[in-house]
Amino acid sequence: MRIVLQQVSKTYGRETVFTGLDHVFEAGSRTAILGPNGSGKSTLLQVVAGACIPTKGAVHHELNGTAIDPEDVYRHISIAAPYLSLYEELSLREAIGIHGRFKPFRDKVPVEEVARIALLEDQLEKPVRNFSSGMKQRLKLVFAILTDTPLLLLDEPASNLDSHGIAWFKTLLQQHMEGRTLVVASNRQEDETFACTSIVEVTRSR
Repeated sequence: MRIVLQQVSKTYGRETVFTGLDHVFEAGSRTAILGPNGSGKSTLLQVVAGACIPTKGAVHHELNGTAIDPEDVYRHISIAAPYLSLYEELSLREAIGIHGRFKPFRDKVPVEEVARIALLEDQLEKPVRNFSSGMKQRLKLVFAILTDTPLLLLDEPASNLDSHGIAWFKTLLQQHMEGRTLVVASNRQEDETFACTSIVEVTRSR
């Protein structure tokens, strides 16, 4: 997927998050959005996802040279972020099943295999609400990375992961990057942006 930002600005009331941003995320590119806390990285990622409408400017999404209707952009995107919730009241088996019906997994991976990849194969019947923060983060990442979409968005993907979890994440991402556009928002953690080859710097406007 190719995403074009043209003079994009975002404000909340009197607060300006960023302004006049021009950038092209080429199809198949791997981009890190970098900046300190509060600089607007997550907001920019939401703009790229089409989930947050810019105050000024325009965002265009294209797939194989064809423009995507803004109402259909979500169908082509998978995202993992700290602010996105899981199906807490469901068992892991139910949560994976519902996600797969809404957005199919790559290679039609079955429920049990999704759980195995997330290192949660022995937790299938347990409610997601009982998972640790690290288990929930692995599940979020599996849902995003294994979903069959051309655009993959990751916001601080190493959150709540220990060293073993970070190594697991890096391996999983490397296995599922081909043919996709990747955008990672990060506070400059090399473990999160290791796969990126270009950078967009975000600093809070004053």
